[in-house]
Amino acid sequence: MLALGTALAGAGYCLAGASAGFGLLVMALFVGGLGASVQHPLGSSLMARAFAGSRSMKALGTYNFAGDIGKMTVPAAASLLLVVMSWRPALALLGALGVAAAAAIFALTPRYGADTTAHGAQEHATGRTAGARYRFAFPVLLSIGMLDSATRMGFLLFLPFLLTAKGATLPTIGLALTLVFAGGAAGKLVCAFIGARIGAIATVWLTEGLTAGKIAALLPLGLDAALLLLPIIGIALNGTSSVLYGSVPDLVRPERRGRAFSVFYTGTIGAGALAPAMYGVLGDMLGVPTTLVVVAAIVLLTLPLSLVLKPALAPRLR
Repeated sequence: MLALGTALAGAGYCLAGASAGFGLLVMALFVGGLGASVQHPLGSSLMARAFAGSRSMKALGTYNFAGDIGKMTVPAAASLLLVVMSWRPALALLGALGVAAAAAIFALTPRYGADTTAHGAQEHATGRTAGARYRFAFPVLLSIGMLDSATRMGFLLFLPFLLTAKGATLPTIGLALTLVFAGGAAGKLVCAFIGARIGAIATVWLTEGLTAGKIAALLPLGLDAALLLLPIIGIALNGTSSVLYGSVPDLVRPERRGRAFSVFYTGTIGAGALAPAMYGVLGDMLGVPTTLVVVAAIVLLTLPLSLVLKPALAPRLR
């Protein structure tokens, strides 16, 4: 499945490079998106299978961080390719690399049996106990993830408008987004290790509280001060996701983790996809600054929700 997804993503690039009209381009984007999303639940499930306890959260945080590095590397590589060739062969070359990577994944990735884990039967028994006792914990975790994802996309939607009002030019807005994304990549790694150290609940309070506070603090600042604040916002904005992903294995039985990760990723990505449309309507009615205050306030709903998870996640702290 991992190889097939990667091959589909590569095929999407190739199809985009060969597209002659809007319809074919839309099909290419769909194929590429379908293939690129396959690895999220499968990769996370494999990480949870291979690493136990707090090591699982660290592994998933590192996995998420590696994904963000890829998201920054591929556009940079495409930019370099566009210096020496047109966009069509550049996309075809990137797609061919994706297909080659799929072949390498199929050939080189070890095969694991159903019982091949680093922590064996004890971990299975613990997962069954937790899954039976805290059956409502996973839906609560999913709700937190959806609110967190909606906040992230809502903030990114309005950030260029806010910076433009502060006098930012187009290159400055590009720099600002780079600062947010760089901080976000670091946040996914750092917050996973913090979560493994102080616990998921405390880390959610830290990151979500910091997100709300820094978004509100961004509004009155001048452009230069706002740019300095953006990496910190990026760390908090993206850091929560690693803690939430890393908590999934604690709340479901081991044999259901693949399905749980697929539901979790679908819910959070879906919330992130719907948030710009919903916040956009609100922005038209209230204006950008007021809507950003609403975005910051809504993310605080994750704090009382996280307290519901405290009994289920407490065993990790012992």
